[in-house]
Amino acid sequence: MTVTTDAGTTPSDDRVLSFEGLDVRFSTEFGSVHAVKGISLDVRPGEVVALVGESGSGKSVTSMTALGLLPKNARVGGNVEVAGKSVGSLDSRGLRRLRGNDVAMVFQEPMTALNPVLTIGLQMSEALELHGIAYGRAALDRAVELLRMVGIPEPERRIKQYPHELSGGQRQRVVIALAISCNPRVIIADEPTTALDVTVQADILDLLRSLKDQLDTGILLITHNMGVVADMADRVAVMFKGEIVERGTVDEVLNRPQHPYTRRLLEAVPHLGRGPGQFGTSRHAAESVDTTSAPALEVKNVVIEYQRTGKPPFRAVDDVSFDVRQGEVVGLVGESGSGKSTLGRAALGLIEPAAGEISLFGDRFTGMNAKASKRLRRRIGVIFQDPAASLNPRLPIGDVISEPMIVHGVGDRRSRQKTVYELLDAVHLPRSVFNRYPHELSGGQRQRVSVARALTLEPELLVADEPTSALDVSVQASVLAMFTELQERYKFACLFVSHDLAVVDLLAHRVVVLRDGKIVEQGDREQVLQHPREEYTQRLLAAAPVPEPGEQRRRREERHRLLESLGDEVTALQVDPAREHGPLDDSTRE
Repeated sequence: MTVTTDAGTTPSDDRVLSFEGLDVRFSTEFGSVHAVKGISLDVRPGEVVALVGESGSGKSVTSMTALGLLPKNARVGGNVEVAGKSVGSLDSRGLRRLRGNDVAMVFQEPMTALNPVLTIGLQMSEALELHGIAYGRAALDRAVELLRMVGIPEPERRIKQYPHELSGGQRQRVVIALAISCNPRVIIADEPTTALDVTVQADILDLLRSLKDQLDTGILLITHNMGVVADMADRVAVMFKGEIVERGTVDEVLNRPQHPYTRRLLEAVPHLGRGPGQFGTSRHAAESVDTTSAPALEVKNVVIEYQRTGKPPFRAVDDVSFDVRQGEVVGLVGESGSGKSTLGRAALGLIEPAAGEISLFGDRFTGMNAKASKRLRRRIGVIFQDPAASLNPRLPIGDVISEPMIVHGVGDRRSRQKTVYELLDAVHLPRSVFNRYPHELSGGQRQRVSVARALTLEPELLVADEPTSALDVSVQASVLAMFTELQERYKFACLFVSHDLAVVDLLAHRVVVLRDGKIVEQGDREQVLQHPREEYTQRLLAAAPVPEPGEQRRRREERHRLLESLGDEVTALQVDPAREHGPLDDSTRE
């Protein structure tokens, strides 16, 4: 293994993607921004190379140069080659032929990568027709086969649907199907599993691994998830401030890191099975949980249904019962569509149950007048998954945090300002952000603002919906350490909704596991996460990646054996598109 900033890569004629001395600068009104600083990297057929680092390190900028997608204010130096073609020397027509035929991209957020006003079938057939693969009915038939290949059920029906009608995991599979539709030499996967639940993430990784082996396609994997790196990568390059500071095999980099930045990244990764105290914090469940008072949240036999025109109601939550004691953190886990967020909204009084009762501190929203309801909501705080969407972009941070105090008539202007400053100190943000706007802060800083706002009225119950899912590992670690510190200080109860089992293992006193709107298992954190009784919980735990290659390899094999014993499919259909449709040679690539 080498620790380097821009050392060259080993020359090879079979490289499907290579960056040699890549240097990228952006001209802005504030001067030149040096985003990528002379890096060299290559990807070979059938190989997965992971490019890791925090936001702003230059990973995505590097990948965009391979498709010629950088904005006009970018100045690119060095050489980028895809399948032997120099990207910088291609005109617009050459770039169009390159994209899809030789290199394809799997973007981080499929909802923004797909056209919301076109059906899945139209989008897929458009790509096939533009590249001369198939036309008309044949293109739609090929789209159906591609969707079946990536494991989407009922593909004949799905091609008639729009992106918003699919789940997040299904949309990501559609993006992968689009990426492989022209049989590219290399796929660039930019955070392909961010915000997906663990079982869907494991399926997506199995799918990429299978397609890579079948098509001998090289993959450049861009991620900050070290568990994904351990599961997928052959080689790893670590980027920091536009430079590659370390590179080597996945075993060398993850098990024997040399550079301080790599070691810092790995230390920040929550590890399933290690429980509380991973980031220097400690928590004693028996001391912090109040078992004598009424629960902060009590859910009894709750049923929640959504009405559908011309169809029977959809039952999102079915006879669910659990409670959250004062001072306790309860992790609510399960796959997408299991009813986690629906229960969170019901706890806030935003959804009324069709049956059963939800009580907060012994009171129920049902039948309350507006004044009493407002008084009860004052005792609840909320942290949303996406701080960029939940913070008002037209208000400065000071007003964002003080808004709950204004709504509930707490204090005067001076006392509110003092409280905001104290909260900024508590969430480890400089007081200088008071007059800045949300877009001027990083993702981690915005999430800290969300936590501060949620604590403004000193709530007795906090509902946190996936608050760290899209954060870099080091930012996530600091937010989680801060969250633990604040929970110990304020002793609030918390319903923590998450698909990240390692984070739940770090924070929760008890865990509730949901599947299809029903509780399949609940109990103490150690019992549920280390000694699960139910097969579904075992499947969730088996799908959660860990940042150690050998252990992750064993976990993947155990997961496959478990799925086989349960009679489930391990991966998507193992169909080789080249075998089904004939290899696509250069003469058919347009």
